[in-house]
Amino acid sequence: MRYSRQREIILQTVQETDSHPSADWVYDQVRRNMPSISLGTVYRNLNQLADLGQLRRIHEGSLVRYDGNLARHDHLHCTSCARIIDANLTDENFSTTLPQVPDFQVTGYSLDLQGLCGDCQNNPKEMR
Repeated sequence: MRYSRQREIILQTVQETDSHPSADWVYDQVRRNMPSISLGTVYRNLNQLADLGQLRRIHEGSLVRYDGNLARHDHLHCTSCARIIDANLTDENFSTTLPQVPDFQVTGYSLDLQGLCGDCQNNPKEMR
């Protein structure tokens, strides 16, 4: 793939946050430095970067969010405010303790847990 300044800025924007942003959030951030960039360009480049393995997609219903942290980690999803928190919940040998499924070899996994973050637990009136 050819070098693209737009793609570089989009990648850097996602890698510099741990908020697991949506394409709209990335678009708003990138537009601060590149006012002429289009939302379509952001979507296209996010998908290309994810397809190339430079970003991770996180599917949350119909919403797709992106993760610049490619290291092995799990996610905690707050069901109230929609925040996604990185967590290291499982060890490297977790997949070896899974039950064996006939004709299927586990090569990786993703653990996503749903619940309430500390802010939503402590401030139930502010829950969304």
